[in-house]
Amino acid sequence: MKRLFSFFIFHFSFFTIVSAGIMDFKTIQAAERAYKAKDYNKSSKLYRKLQKEEASRNYDLGNAYYKAGHYVKAGSAYKRAKGEGVDELQRLHNLGNVYFRQKKFDHAIKAYEAALKQREDADTRFNLELAKKQKKKQQQKKKQQQKKKDQKKKQNKRDKKKKDQKKKQNKNKKDTQKKSNKNKEKNKGQQKKPKKEDQGQKKRNKDKEKKNKGEKKQGKKRENKEEQKRGSTKRSGERKGTKQPQNTKEEKRKAMVQKELRKLMKKMGNGKMPTLMYRAGGGKKAKRNQDVNPW
Repeated sequence: MKRLFSFFIFHFSFFTIVSAGIMDFKTIQAAERAYKAKDYNKSSKLYRKLQKEEASRNYDLGNAYYKAGHYVKAGSAYKRAKGEGVDELQRLHNLGNVYFRQKKFDHAIKAYEAALKQREDADTRFNLELAKKQKKKQQQKKKQQQKKKDQKKKQNKRDKKKKDQKKKQNKNKKDTQKKSNKNKEKNKGQQKKPKKEDQGQKKRNKDKEKKNKGEKKQGKKRENKEEQKRGSTKRSGERKGTKQPQNTKEEKRKAMVQKELRKLMKKMGNGKMPTLMYRAGGGKKAKRNQDVNPW
């Protein structure tokens, strides 16, 4: 890398000093002092002040720009430095160094090869080989970067596909969930209607059961009444100690009397039997009248 700094030679030749004026001479001296003091920016400013733009002046200006790190300006100055008073090998060598610093290795290789056509030089040859190696590294680096970019693109595509698939899956899940919810709501609605019908049926069944229970209770009450009546008749027969013959005239007569009594009871609206009715029966009274003085 040290050889890249070779051939930065000033050309303050007698020809340069004679051709320049007194003011240019003083400017050139000041520029030289600034260059030796490593104040390259000041040196380049002073060189720009020179009235005549000569090859040697542009060459020295290019050296100052190069040392200051202004490689673009140095390259343009070296390109204008072609002419009398400047060694073409040195000019092309330094131009190649400018391109090398800018990592423009193709241009640097061309500049070094052109310099070697002027004559063979060890420093220029070294810089040429170095530029070729750097070009290979640069190409490999570009290939690696391109591979990484391609891999990144592929990975981004895969990630995008995965995201799209996930979105689709989530969408499908949401759709299926919505459909299932709708179906559930429909089923609930369908289930609710029969429930209302069932409730009505239940009420009807309850009413029927109540009616049946009421009818059963009434039937039992009637049976109990009839049994009570039968028991009362049996008791009365047992008290008298006589067996009541079935289908006799006396039973028919009693049945007729009971019917008439019931009719009277309904008319009177009273549950008790009046005493006059017993007298009207005439059983005991008739006997008394027979005993008393029949004549």
